[in-house]
Amino acid sequence: MKTKKRKKVSSFILCMVLTVAAALMTTGCNGSQKNQNTPTAETGAAAESTVLGEGSTSFALTVTDQNGNSTPFEIHTDRQTVGEALLELDLIAGDDSEYGLFVKTVNNITVDYDKDGKYWAFYIDDEYATSGVDATPITDGANYSFKVE
Repeated sequence: MKTKKRKKVSSFILCMVLTVAAALMTTGCNGSQKNQNTPTAETGAAAESTVLGEGSTSFALTVTDQNGNSTPFEIHTDRQTVGEALLELDLIAGDDSEYGLFVKTVNNITVDYDKDGKYWAFYIDDEYATSGVDATPITDGANYSFKVE
């Protein structure tokens, strides 16, 4: 009789230990793991923006290359469009087309769609832009970005 009771208690304890272990494993894998090689504000090594240009209007620009490396800029200008400001500072280059400027180079990084199927995507406040960079009026304090996609 004692043996049956001991087996039941042992089985119950083992079941509880396995349940707790499974719960810890699932919460430990919730996808919020940080890349240990990426500097963050928490580590005190956050990337500082490079300030470029002169003018009364300013905006943030982030360039993210094909490896996921981001370079932040703070742009100051008196130009009317984002494209004009970035062309003036030699941050972008490309070809004029019937649809506007087709950006091929950003921050001295050239991406060739015909060669590798990648292109520079333009974002306004983390939303995919519905206008080209050369047709986008500058909004003071806005965040613009280019990402290889």
